[in-house]
Formats: sequence, structure tokens, C-alpha cells
Amino acid sequence: MKASASLRLFFAFLSCMLWAGIYLTGFATVSWLLYLPAAVSLFAAVTGICPSLMLIDKMVSGKQKQASGK
Repeated sequence: MKASASLRLFFAFLSCMLWAGIYLTGFATVSWLLYLPAAVSLFAAVTGICPSLMLIDKMVSGKQKQASGK
């Protein structure tokens, strides 16, 4: 599942804002956990592949199948 151009631009903007926040706070100061969404957003912007979007899509489609009884 490839992300659309507008979604890729959103991921790029999100990643830039996260990396700017990390830079302004200090790379040694922030928790390692903040690096995960910054790196995944950058990966999604560059490749168009978003692992979290694919995971959520599978979770939602699975719940829809369970609700319909199939």
C-alpha cells in the first residue's frame, strides 16, 4: 500500500517538526522513544510505505469482518 502524494508531504512535514524539536531540545536530552516516530515518518515520506498505516488498515479491516460475521 503506497501513500498518496499529499500523505507523503504530511509525513515529511511531521518528520521535519519532530527532528526540529529533537534538535532544539538536544539530542542527548530527549528520550530514545521520540526517535521512533521521527524516523518512521521520514521513512514513510521518502518511500511512500508507512508500516503504521498498513498495521492500522489491517486492524480496522479485521474488525469490520468480525462485525459483519464473515
